[in-house]
Amino acid sequence: MKDIDGNVIYVGKAKNLKNRVSQYFNNKPEKNANGYTFKVKAMVDKIFDFEYFITLSELDALALESNLIKKHQPFFNILLKDGKSFPYIKIDTSKPFPKPEIVRKVKKDGAKYFGPYFAGIKAFEVLKIINSAFLVRTCNLKIEKSKPQPRECLNYMLNLCSAPCTNKISEKDYDKIIAKVIEFLNGNDNLILHLLQEKMLIASENENFEKALELRENIKMVQKLKQKVVAQVPQNKEIDVFAYATNNISGAISLLVVRGGKILGVQNLTTVDASLDEGETLSSFILQYYANAKVPEIILISHNIEDINNIETILTNKRKPQIYTAMRGYKKYLLDMAKANAKEHLEKSATVEKTKFNETIGAIQNLKKELGLLHLPKRIECYDISNTQGTNSVASMVVFINGDKAKKHYRKFKINTVEGPNDFESLKEVITRRLIELDKCSDESFCQKPDLILIDGGKGQLSITANFLFSIRNDIEIISLAKKFEEVFKPNNPTPIMLKRASVELRLLQNLRDEAHRFAITFHRNLRQKKSLASPLDDIKGVGKVKKDALIKQFKTIEEIKKASPEELALVKGIDKNLANKIKEFFEN
Repeated sequence: MKDIDGNVIYVGKAKNLKNRVSQYFNNKPEKNANGYTFKVKAMVDKIFDFEYFITLSELDALALESNLIKKHQPFFNILLKDGKSFPYIKIDTSKPFPKPEIVRKVKKDGAKYFGPYFAGIKAFEVLKIINSAFLVRTCNLKIEKSKPQPRECLNYMLNLCSAPCTNKISEKDYDKIIAKVIEFLNGNDNLILHLLQEKMLIASENENFEKALELRENIKMVQKLKQKVVAQVPQNKEIDVFAYATNNISGAISLLVVRGGKILGVQNLTTVDASLDEGETLSSFILQYYANAKVPEIILISHNIEDINNIETILTNKRKPQIYTAMRGYKKYLLDMAKANAKEHLEKSATVEKTKFNETIGAIQNLKKELGLLHLPKRIECYDISNTQGTNSVASMVVFINGDKAKKHYRKFKINTVEGPNDFESLKEVITRRLIELDKCSDESFCQKPDLILIDGGKGQLSITANFLFSIRNDIEIISLAKKFEEVFKPNNPTPIMLKRASVELRLLQNLRDEAHRFAITFHRNLRQKKSLASPLDDIKGVGKVKKDALIKQFKTIEEIKKASPEELALVKGIDKNLANKIKEFFEN
């Protein structure tokens, strides 16, 4: 379903298209037992056009729906925000002397994954506890018995590692330690608690009070984990629980993650979803969630899902789960807890969500009206130039989608064709390169056309940039925001538009401009710092970091290296006669 500007506002699926569309347009209280009148009406009022696809099976339809929701991010579909997925602790027991490490992507690689960890229990804190209690390695060395390291590292000296790299421990004994780590990650806290308490007493007796305090904090964390134990829940079961609650205007989903008999995390999300059935909402959310998450043995859901078999089929590619709706015992207890969380979150978040809506979707709607824009500015791009007296000139492109930051779409540019401090020409170069990439469509961000471009400046800056933009494309709108009085200028209109000082639409433009400036300044500063640390030696083929460090250590300065003869250069470790001659020729030329 699309709005008048062609934006996708909802994606759905149906066995019978006519019946499903009719349900939306005949959604009246007396005909709709679910009572979804308000949120469905809000969407239907915006529908201007339809586009449909025919698939060969319901399974294909489910997969296509999920992909289209991910691609278009429609406002009236439930959305799990993009970004980093929840962290897991991974142990690859197939490798010699494995180490526990934090990862955010679960792969089918035979390794053991524990988690996810969120909402109160942090993966790095759990890893810190493991490193405090067990002498497992934390380095990335490739350990080979036949090629031991010359000496142990500082961690061994501090009694934080068993030093398998120097054969201080056999692989068999190390595997016994890893087995205890796995036992702890599977829910057995008693052993690790005893070990930490013992170490704390020893540290205290040795007057190593800083270490004792650190161990005490780790003990508190283990005790916090113990408090999250749920009675009667088997320790060997991996369970995810999804509950949905709605007030007919917006909804809330609560997710409980239970591992080793403990609740590792609770996540509550508010959503505006125009599905006609709670099961559809849950179905969509579950598929989005498990795109990046490990599928557990058991999934508990609060509402029946019509295409439950298809969901199981899709998830079976990762691991076949058991999905329950009717339940009793500990399953019912966990689901009731999730339902209570969803209901409470929905009640508390009503005001917050209304404010968020006003500052995002509401702001771009107001912007269209106040500025007389032709299209709803769903995607706004803002550019900023940064340099130091024309040197190290760079530009930033910041993107807001639906009035909110879309950091995945931010892009940085080095200015290639402009000499000196010329912001106009730099902006021309950046916009030209950006529009070329739009046609190529080889980048996720550049592939999407902006509805509106914002630049920092007055009518002069806007006039030059707009004339240039329209000579290439005339289907993209552009405005400028002058900083002194926060005036908004439109092309071919010398009179500025003064948005209300406290309005959400002005705040949106200010946020865009300030974010673009921050992003450009940060990039420029990093580039300048990197160049200040650069050395002429970096430009000599065959001189890497190790050889460069050896030369600096021997001769102290670049000037002394320039003065040195090939024979003197060849005395440095790693520098042979040919490379010495090459270095000498480089500085002479």
